[in-house]
Amino acid sequence: MKRKPLISNNIEVFYNRASEETRLDKGMGIFEFERVKFLIDKYIPFPSSTILDIGGGTGKYSEWLANKGHQVHLIEPLPKHLKIAQNRAEKLKNRFSVHSGTSQNLDFPNDFADLIILHGPLYHLQKKKDRELAVKEAKRVLKKEGIILGFAINYTASTLAGLLNGLIHKETFFEMCKKELTIGMHHPPDDYPWLLAEAYYHKPEELRNEFEKQGLTYLNMYAVEGMIWLDKDYFASMSDDKKKSTLIELLHITQNDQDLLPFSPHMMIAVKKKNNLWKIKTGTSKH
Repeated sequence: MKRKPLISNNIEVFYNRASEETRLDKGMGIFEFERVKFLIDKYIPFPSSTILDIGGGTGKYSEWLANKGHQVHLIEPLPKHLKIAQNRAEKLKNRFSVHSGTSQNLDFPNDFADLIILHGPLYHLQKKKDRELAVKEAKRVLKKEGIILGFAINYTASTLAGLLNGLIHKETFFEMCKKELTIGMHHPPDDYPWLLAEAYYHKPEELRNEFEKQGLTYLNMYAVEGMIWLDKDYFASMSDDKKKSTLIELLHITQNDQDLLPFSPHMMIAVKKKNNLWKIKTGTSKH
């Protein structure tokens, strides 16, 4: 019996062709991996937390979290990634569990997790109703006072990259950028098959609204790479201790500046599921 795909064919073809397993080991991926771990670490609530890594790919973040002593459950729709993640988990003393599934339909009970990481889902769910369902599901399985960390691609990401490398002057690339800038829809042109598969690119305020609409309490938003990747000698600078220190200081100064978020290819939102039991029956809050 043929397997029913959990994700669109275009996305599955892209990841079957590309290597998500090695992406974080080279280029900008090296800094992205370390930076994302730093941001996640800020919000881990307990020394031994129950964590859902939704859209966890091949399990690199799940492995890191499991090695820190947490109970981690990876949820991922792609068979290729699931196989790699399972092999990774089996080598660990504190194994993480691996589940085939999607963010819109989580096979976990209510009030289950202390921390939920939404990594891939916000990228690849182009329909607003699907993103809303993903956030609703995350809220459902999250404990009271639990935290959701949502990672999104900025609506300016391709445009800034195109300006830096001259691709903005290629007609099909510019047409792609115009759609991302105006309606958030990302579709790679046929002549750029190496670009990310179909995706949704958020504006910062839109990302915040999608979480607040579900009754979640906004905590903060962070630039992942920030503007430091715009350094014309970025890779050389990051290999020089003094120059790297300057760039990291710049990132920390600007990481929560809402006006500067669009300079960062990726951003992370942190929200909390508040416990409403303290509200009195009249609906007014107790001060």
